[in-house]
Amino acid sequence: MAGDGSHFPDLSEVPRDLTPPPLSPGEPEPGKKVRQTVRSFAGTEVHHTLYLPTDWSPSEKFPVLVEYAGNGDYKNDYGDVCTGRVEDCVLGYGIGGGSRFIWICLPFVSESGTENQVRWWGSVEKTIEYCREAVDEVCERWGGDRDQVFLMGFSRGAIACNFIGLHNDKIASLWRGFICHSHYDGVKEWNYAGSDRAAAAVRLNRLEGRPQWISHEESTQPTREYLMEAAPEGNFTFVDIPYRNHSAEWVLCDIPERQALRDWIEAVLSNDVGGRP
Repeated sequence: MAGDGSHFPDLSEVPRDLTPPPLSPGEPEPGKKVRQTVRSFAGTEVHHTLYLPTDWSPSEKFPVLVEYAGNGDYKNDYGDVCTGRVEDCVLGYGIGGGSRFIWICLPFVSESGTENQVRWWGSVEKTIEYCREAVDEVCERWGGDRDQVFLMGFSRGAIACNFIGLHNDKIASLWRGFICHSHYDGVKEWNYAGSDRAAAAVRLNRLEGRPQWISHEESTQPTREYLMEAAPEGNFTFVDIPYRNHSAEWVLCDIPERQALRDWIEAVLSNDVGGRP
């Protein structure tokens, strides 16, 4: 953070032009967000959400936005709240505005393997297993394009882009690009094993030049300084979000930074900023 935030405006002052769809019962349909569980976790409470774009067609392929939520039970003095639930993610919807992209919000899986973990990681191994199966399923059943899968997240989810998404070679191979909003793996040590910079460097090495969008409320400077030392040749785009809120809800507002994010993802898809050819 750049300070106490008092000199930055609040997101509540900015009108929204997008409202994420509510969770709906039933089977997936265009423009509808539904609850799903991958086959190997059937019979448990572990689940993710799936949103098919309004222009979805079974005969076409679509880019896939894979999102992880921040830590649950979070609230700050500005009224920012994070539940940690897959149902309450917003980044993917803000990027696509409801069209062009399949959007899935994946769980961190509890150590027991029976429910979603709303704070921190639970079982890293089970979370990775669930992620890989969910990406396979969305590509096989719903027309996701395996060459156009993006990983993204807010806060805990931003750290997860590397901590989970680059945890081993198999899961690292899934991604075209990454969107990390508010926090970044390796910048700060947290109270879990593997948050140190040496461990983060091993994960970062699996990035292999693929592009990352890195944003943060107020300032990205701590992450810039970290990556200048840890990965000076990396393909990073840094964007400061000029609001004080620890929140991903800026993507629901018509602001220049959201347009910059949309432009960035289009550039990645067209290989103008690198990534998998």
